[in-house]
Amino acid sequence: MMTTTPGDVLKAIRAQSPLVQCITNYVAMNVSANVLLATGASPAMVHASEESGDFTAVVGALTINIGTLSPSWVEGMTTAINAAHTHSKPWVFDPVAHFATPYRSGVARDILSLEPTVIRGNASEILALSGRSGSGKGVDAGDAVAAAKDGARELAVRYKSIVAVTGEQDFVTDGTRAAHIEGGSPFMPQVTALGCALTCLTGAGIAAVEDPFDATVGVLAIYGAAGREAGKTADGPGSFAWKFLDALNALAPEDVSAELVGYR
Repeated sequence: MMTTTPGDVLKAIRAQSPLVQCITNYVAMNVSANVLLATGASPAMVHASEESGDFTAVVGALTINIGTLSPSWVEGMTTAINAAHTHSKPWVFDPVAHFATPYRSGVARDILSLEPTVIRGNASEILALSGRSGSGKGVDAGDAVAAAKDGARELAVRYKSIVAVTGEQDFVTDGTRAAHIEGGSPFMPQVTALGCALTCLTGAGIAAVEDPFDATVGVLAIYGAAGREAGKTADGPGSFAWKFLDALNALAPEDVSAELVGYR
């Protein structure tokens, strides 16, 4: 069970307004920054190797997303990750479509070997990362979250990480503890970069809360509660996008109900 509730995680993010370094893809930068700001955190998109490590030294957490890769970006990622280890900063890895090309797969393996604090991906990404076959297509998941649970547990133990598998019902594990998180809206997969933004918000959670398991579960519950609220009045993915930001901003700690989270 959690010692810190999802409502507590939201309170901590707002009280501390942690600075989160988001090395993310071009598509996700604006959305991710807005999600962090709406929730109460502070975003910074600093990726160049010439400064990424120096910047990591002063942030609350680092997030790494391989959505749009290039050798120079990988260098910036590696420099930042090494600095995170040096300065004991928690960090999140989002292995976007890592199975799509040999180059992308190699980069993902190298980053994974550095033992992220949290690994967040869809079911197809987590399945493939654990060495299992999946049916993902590009950045889209083709597998159910339930299919990735065993692989998630293995990854958590192997890399000493929290693993979050996100989808219709999210699953989080540290290899021993496990939680399922409800909520969200069917519109969420139709809005680009919301998953990438969730990775960045997870960074805010692990910066603000000591236990990365509790922090990750709490952030997913926050996301689920805001998505559920926005979906009540959205007419489609366009109106959902701005209503989701408003819902995050308006969310009260008591709105992030513990009923969203189940432990098994």
